[in-house]
Amino acid sequence: MRCFLRSLLHSLGLAAIAFGAVAAVAPALALPKPPKIPVSKPFAAVNVRLPAPPSDPSFAAFRQSLAALARRRSFDELAHLMIANGFFWDRDSGKRFDPKRLPAQNLATALRLDQGSDSGWEMLADFAAEPTASPSSAAPGILCAPGRPGFDQNDFDALLDATRTTANDWVYPRVAGVVLHRRQSEESPPIETLGSYFVRLLRFQTAPANAVPLHTSWARIIVPDGKVGSVAPDTISSLSAAQLCYAKDITGRWVIAGFIGGGS
Repeated sequence: MRCFLRSLLHSLGLAAIAFGAVAAVAPALALPKPPKIPVSKPFAAVNVRLPAPPSDPSFAAFRQSLAALARRRSFDELAHLMIANGFFWDRDSGKRFDPKRLPAQNLATALRLDQGSDSGWEMLADFAAEPTASPSSAAPGILCAPGRPGFDQNDFDALLDATRTTANDWVYPRVAGVVLHRRQSEESPPIETLGSYFVRLLRFQTAPANAVPLHTSWARIIVPDGKVGSVAPDTISSLSAAQLCYAKDITGRWVIAGFIGGGS
């Protein structure tokens, strides 16, 4: 830059005086530049329609009972809320399902309740807190939570082809108003507010130790116009997220009917 200014001032016949003046004031005129927003290749936006809670008020009451027993870590109460026969476990990658065991025992294995860790009960509490659910393709009358979004399958397939990705590379906002931040912190400057569309998941990042409020990890994503930023992981979901499935038994009582493990 300084060489360019020197040659320009020489051409104007002002090198002896003006260049020294410019060099002296340039530092004072320099302003801090805002950090650049990383940009990747844009892609076509594929809209999603977020699932809604079931209209049956008894389902909300059932979820409250499920949340209460999850807080109490009560296996006996859990067994009482299980379907009597026909419990299923899809995406059982470890082949741990045993049809000879009781439904509650299989669910305990799926959620790792039988390993003495609180994480399984916390996962059960998260399922109980999820208000949305959508019909399962496994059998009529079964609802699985969290519910799956609606979207145009042809548009989504075209997106996968154009970006040479798989469905596991894409997530969507679970609620309206999710803020995209430049870095993995809520104190980081916001880039924009996400719309109801698929975004590409790049990776998960560890949050800074001094992050307030504390999130242990953040998701790094690309939005349709190519901007790259971070969102809190609990604000997004994927089509391959784990689901807990429910049905009504012969008495009309809601029970846990199955589990769909996370992943493809």
